[in-house]
Amino acid sequence: MIRSFRHISLIISGAIFFCSCGEQKKVAPNPANMPVPVNLAKVSSERAMYYDKFPGTVVPLMQVDIRSVVEGYVTGIYFKEGEHVKKGQKLYSIDDRKFQASVNASEANVRVAESNMEQAQKDADRYIYLNQHEAVARQILDHAMTTLQNAKNQLTSAKQDLEKAKTDLGYSVIHAPFDGTIGISQVKTGNIVNVGQTILNTISTDDPMAVEIAVNEKQIPRFIKLQQLSHEAADSLFTLVLPDGSVYNKNGAISFIDRGVNPQTGTIIVRLSFLNAGSLLRSGMSCSVKVRSEDTSKQIVIPSKAIVEQMGEYFVYVARDTLIPSADTTNKVAQKSALHAMQKKVVQGQTIADHVIIKSGLTGGEDIIVDGVQKLHDGSLISIGAPGGAPKGSGH
Repeated sequence: MIRSFRHISLIISGAIFFCSCGEQKKVAPNPANMPVPVNLAKVSSERAMYYDKFPGTVVPLMQVDIRSVVEGYVTGIYFKEGEHVKKGQKLYSIDDRKFQASVNASEANVRVAESNMEQAQKDADRYIYLNQHEAVARQILDHAMTTLQNAKNQLTSAKQDLEKAKTDLGYSVIHAPFDGTIGISQVKTGNIVNVGQTILNTISTDDPMAVEIAVNEKQIPRFIKLQQLSHEAADSLFTLVLPDGSVYNKNGAISFIDRGVNPQTGTIIVRLSFLNAGSLLRSGMSCSVKVRSEDTSKQIVIPSKAIVEQMGEYFVYVARDTLIPSADTTNKVAQKSALHAMQKKVVQGQTIADHVIIKSGLTGGEDIIVDGVQKLHDGSLISIGAPGGAPKGSGH
């Protein structure tokens, strides 16, 4: 019985040993020891032209709300909404009957005052003559002279009233204050308008148009320099990108830089001027302005795909030759050279299409990995030749 039990135990032990040996033969090689295929690019310095982008808003150089300075009913509208109007063009008319009546009454008052003055003048002349011959009392002459002066003052007052009445009559017709585009009328014929309160319409200049951008106060010296250059440069320093992503085909220049910095935001308003012959730019339109950099120094530019972001910081992998020791540590000849990926922290600058400027972290002549970075970690073994990538040393 005991022998049978030992025999069975030996059989089971042998089976377990056989199975374990079979499993060991199926173990795959460790992936960490396999080189990751990558492609490299040589780091170099070059002169890079790039643009800083600022959100902007299209605004007219001049805009005014049209209001009436006299009260009355709207009797006429003499334009098409949204059209271009000329300075002095008739836009609205207000019921002018009471203003015309006031003019007529003022003219009559002027005529009465003129007659009174003429009579007073004749009386004064008569009493002056009689006084010269001592034929009238001095007191009567003084009264005549006072009456004459009062008649003159009344005539002056009547003429002023007439001028005011004519002015009010003139205000009953509203004209365009300057060339520009007029908007949608806020009143219709028959509506009553109140003095200084009712907005009839809005008119704004349409060519040229302005674009306002908010610039950080640290860039004020740069934009003061650009303001000087924008009137001399053959090509534009400022490019306007419209809401649909298309590039506006007119050049811009700095119209003015605001007088002060907003202390809450730390920004200052810069206004740019653009020609608008086709009326493509409209007041209130959102857009963006690309401001060309004038930095002509050489800078390091690398492909954007070579950069890896980790917790808000940016890194690239640099290819380095290292020695791999053999199992026989005494045999120096058995050691061989291999490429490894070494991680380096970088500081990004401006993006230029599919490349980016590196402000710090890299030097010229280094080989950076541009393909296969997703499979890497610091110290990964690498080999040249990632599928679909650029060959080693290729630039942009």
